[in-house]
Amino acid sequence: MKGLVLAIGAVVAAVSLSYGLGIASASSSSAAAGTKVGVASSSLGRILVDSHGRTLYLFAKDKNGKSACYGSCAAYWPPLIASGKPRAVSGAKASLLGTTRRHDGRRQVTYRHHPLYRYAGDAGKGQTNGQGLNESGGLWWVLSPAGNKIAS
Repeated sequence: MKGLVLAIGAVVAAVSLSYGLGIASASSSSAAAGTKVGVASSSLGRILVDSHGRTLYLFAKDKNGKSACYGSCAAYWPPLIASGKPRAVSGAKASLLGTTRRHDGRRQVTYRHHPLYRYAGDAGKGQTNGQGLNESGGLWWVLSPAGNKIAS
């Protein structure tokens, strides 16, 4: 009986160890992948986009690299949250990428010290429906690959 209990204990320990290592491996590989910021062509010229090709915006009300968009603002303008270290792809500049800490502790991706957002009114790739809108107490602008607002 004692041998059976030890054998079951050993099997449980082995299964737990493999499961734990699998979880650790999955989380480290997704963290290593990081949140991607790239460049795409649009009706406004070359613009910053997320890994799904969705347009990224800056909020003119943000100051000193800190977000001023919370609550209902963040529902319409979801912040680009960092998953691992942000990565520059297809024309974006790694030297301009960074993060800022939000009130809830999550890290928001920044580009040239501008916290980045998507717009709920953009249904897919290449849409720039948030360009120049005056909502949530400030103006919203698409960013160029240099990290400047595109005012059109």
